[in-house]
Amino acid sequence: MKLDVNVLRYLSKDDFRVLTAVEMGMRNHEIVPSELVDRIAGLKHGGTYKVLKNLLKYKLLHHDRSKYDGFRLTYLGYDFLAIKTLVNRGVFTGVGRQIGVGKESDIFEVAQEDGTILAMKLHRLGRTSFRAVKSKRDYLRHRSSFSWLYLSRLAALKEFAFMKALQEHDFPVPKAIDCNRHCVIMSLVQGYPMVQVKQLQNPETVFEKIIGIVVRLAEHGLIHCDFNEFNIMIDDEEKITMIDFPQMVSVSHQNAQMYFDRDIECIFKFFRKRFNMTFQEDRDDDDTEVEVDENSRPSFYDITKDANALDRELEASGFTKKEQNDLDKFIEGGLEKSTDSDEDEESDDEEQTFESNEERNLNEMNSLQLQEENRSDEVEAEVELDDNEKSESSGDDENEAERDEELDKKLGKQRRRAMAAARGGRKSQSSRNTYKDKGGRSQNSKIHSNMSGCW
Repeated sequence: MKLDVNVLRYLSKDDFRVLTAVEMGMRNHEIVPSELVDRIAGLKHGGTYKVLKNLLKYKLLHHDRSKYDGFRLTYLGYDFLAIKTLVNRGVFTGVGRQIGVGKESDIFEVAQEDGTILAMKLHRLGRTSFRAVKSKRDYLRHRSSFSWLYLSRLAALKEFAFMKALQEHDFPVPKAIDCNRHCVIMSLVQGYPMVQVKQLQNPETVFEKIIGIVVRLAEHGLIHCDFNEFNIMIDDEEKITMIDFPQMVSVSHQNAQMYFDRDIECIFKFFRKRFNMTFQEDRDDDDTEVEVDENSRPSFYDITKDANALDRELEASGFTKKEQNDLDKFIEGGLEKSTDSDEDEESDDEEQTFESNEERNLNEMNSLQLQEENRSDEVEAEVELDDNEKSESSGDDENEAERDEELDKKLGKQRRRAMAAARGGRKSQSSRNTYKDKGGRSQNSKIHSNMSGCW
């Protein structure tokens, strides 16, 4: 959907009030009912329905009547809400031309009041070219249901956080300015995508810089996961800037080695084809230091992670609290453990936990059996006392029948006591209200009064 900011001139405060009402309703509804929109907006004299017609005309809302009469925001309406908020903050004053289109975002130029040009990135997850977000990204985490607008907002927040943190650690990234909803404002990179570059004055030097960025990211606990010629910017002075960060993961991710090797392979493959560079990938396995030059391929296992890792600070994908504690213990101990020893320790821990659980279950079962036996003994003793007090003239069959009835009564009382103790000694609601009526008199009193009148 094309972003036409000229429509903003014709939108009033009531229009944005209704858009905000639909956005608030979408927190709990996929399609927000019309009555709920009217209630949240709070416009007088049925003004909400007139505004809804105007917003539908500009395609800022989608009307759905399949199950009930309701509305939902479109990406264009979400764009207008984000742009209006950023303009009110004074981040920029005008929107210019579109300078980039990706599988999950659109990029526009925006101008500040002093004439400075910035870049505005609008995340648009849910396109037909990129819909397997739930399996490719971890934005949802433990959630089962999702909205494309909500996922776009999460992607923008994650990218803004990574960009700001990398900028503070002197990585070549755009400067993060502001973020609202699914919109990220950053400085405009004066350069070209690497995929458009045909010639370089010093391709070996540029190659070393790019590989050095990948290795340095890994040393800070992060992997880009999409580091290729499309996400690398280069200017006329051959200065490198990397972009696009929503998919970054931690080096503790289960597929971290695969992502790291894939990023390295993308760079090697591009420089081999585009600039006809040849590589001699003969790295000495005994050498623990990573040598980054045109003739060596970095290894994921040779990278030493920095103590001030960014994946902890940013909660990167694949890094959990348990892994952080294990990593801290490993660093403090300073001892390297083989995979066999780890597997043995894990198996021993599992066996110990399994045995402890079994012992606990056996103890609980034994205690329950003892309690049941004690209760049965008490019941039998009481029954025997009652039987001794009774006459001995009854036959054995009658004694057995009476004994069974007494036992059933005792067990029934114990069950009722146990149920009352489980409920905390409180009666159910139905039992409290059984004999009450609206007039404050019990039903029994009414019945007796009627009966007395009849007699």
